Amino acid sequence: METNRQDAKDAKRREPSEEVDGLAYAVIGAAIEVHRLLGPGFLEEVYHKALKVEFEMRGIPHKFKHPVAVTYKGHPIGEGQLDFLVGDVLIIELKAVQNLAPIHESQVMSYLKMTKHPLALLINFNVPILKQGIKRIILF
Repeated sequence: METNRQDAKDAKRREPSEEVDGLAYAVIGAAIEVHRLLGPGFLEEVYHKALKVEFEMRGIPHKFKHPVAVTYKGHPIGEGQLDFLVGDVLIIELKAVQNLAPIHESQVMSYLKMTKHPLALLINFNVPILKQGIKRIILF
């Protein structure tokens, strides 16, 4: 029984805060609107620009093409770039591909590890129904 309690505590610690979940909910709503109006089939950059406009219209705080330092054993070795950083806590990575691949999830997990942010949304716009293209990824 103690193991179940510990598992529940660990799961609760991994879950993002209500603030982060609220931002994720707002982002998903904005992404659904973009997908509803544009549909699948455009290049990724089109969705970047449309989602940026939608964030601005909805007052969703964000940074577009946000740079992130990559370090190795404390030494800077390069720079990554987040598609969006929402509210300084939520990473958004956009794709417009036939199918999400494991490398896409690995990329997002690397961003989470680099930034120590708790949650990312991987959104693929090249799907008939956007709900099928949204993947929630939590830093463990």
